[in-house]
Amino acid sequence: MTIKNPTEITDDFLREMIRQELPDLIKIRHDLHANPELGYEENRTAEMVCRELETAGVSHRAGLAGGTGILGHIPAGDAPAIGLRADMDALPIQEESDLPYVSMTTGKMHACGHDGHTTILLGAARVLGKLARESSLPRPITFLFQPAEEGGAGGRRMVEDGCVDGRILGPPLSMMFGLHGWPYMPLGSVGTRPGPLLAAADEFQMTIHGIGGHAALPHKGRDPIVCSAALISALQNIAARNVDPLDSVVVSTTQIHGGTTHNIIPDSVQLGGTVRTLRRETKTATVNRLQQIAEGIGKAFDCRIDVEYIDGYPVTENDVGAVDVFERVATESLGSERVARVTDPIMGGEDFSFYCQALPSCFFFLGLLPPAQDSMPGLHQPTFDFNDDALPIGIEMFCHLALTPPHN
Repeated sequence: MTIKNPTEITDDFLREMIRQELPDLIKIRHDLHANPELGYEENRTAEMVCRELETAGVSHRAGLAGGTGILGHIPAGDAPAIGLRADMDALPIQEESDLPYVSMTTGKMHACGHDGHTTILLGAARVLGKLARESSLPRPITFLFQPAEEGGAGGRRMVEDGCVDGRILGPPLSMMFGLHGWPYMPLGSVGTRPGPLLAAADEFQMTIHGIGGHAALPHKGRDPIVCSAALISALQNIAARNVDPLDSVVVSTTQIHGGTTHNIIPDSVQLGGTVRTLRRETKTATVNRLQQIAEGIGKAFDCRIDVEYIDGYPVTENDVGAVDVFERVATESLGSERVARVTDPIMGGEDFSFYCQALPSCFFFLGLLPPAQDSMPGLHQPTFDFNDDALPIGIEMFCHLALTPPHN
């Protein structure tokens, strides 16, 4: 097919370009799904991304963000540059499916759809690379393939390495976009909101130190298991009684480790969990209250409780201007009925938040739920699989965002 001036491409023309690439891209997605790699271990994935960018004629730099991050770039004059991002890592989950491309690595799978995200960004690079070989694009485009979104803060390391400020490849970025497959939204739709979209996601670890002994003689020791039970229950009062009901906070204890057998009271118990907040003031108050509760419960049960609070990802705070651009472009290409305004923030966390802190950015959801289905396996479930039918919609959105002149 003949390539037109990129600034005058119709929706049908772009969709035909994507359609021609789709069979090969689906194979890539299935290959990524069958060969998952955890954060900072995405060596095979990174090699494949580099090969694809080379084939697409997109210049790139590898070895970023701890070794597996890749930055691609298509130059286009002096207009403000745009950034498009995908995450590449999998999760430490044993897949439970009979897919022909089921994970071949025990205990690892793409349970969050990053195989789909990576494929979508590669598809955008292919299409935009073809257009750029025929005519100059309206603005420079930078592609960020980042490692370790699942707890490793790969996005922060990409920012620190200079992937958005022009130190590595191409000019500084003026605006940034990223997406996440969303099994709770209908296929063919997209959605986002200005301001906080996803919560700050922090971690806590607690060690309850008691005095162990024989289970038949509990009065001779200080039982850390009983203390931990009271502590877990008391922590729920933070959300129930210490935070405004119109505010948002989640305090979830997700790990408890202690004891070796049925007739021994252990010396210590370890707890772990997460805190999710949307406001800095709420986070500060929650951290203080968590420590106060631990101290008080420890004294009540004559145990010592050590608390470690680990700052994680900040709030994913969408820029109002970037959201305006996204919603305008999405409405023009997909129609208003397929563009949703997310009403309330989601208490999940995302390291796209580090890009939001560095420059005007917009993170959006891409619907995965097939028609005529009320539900599908959710994120981080062992039966989850990215919906291949969402690939062309994600690619189209990335391409339209990249092809929209900065002044529009």
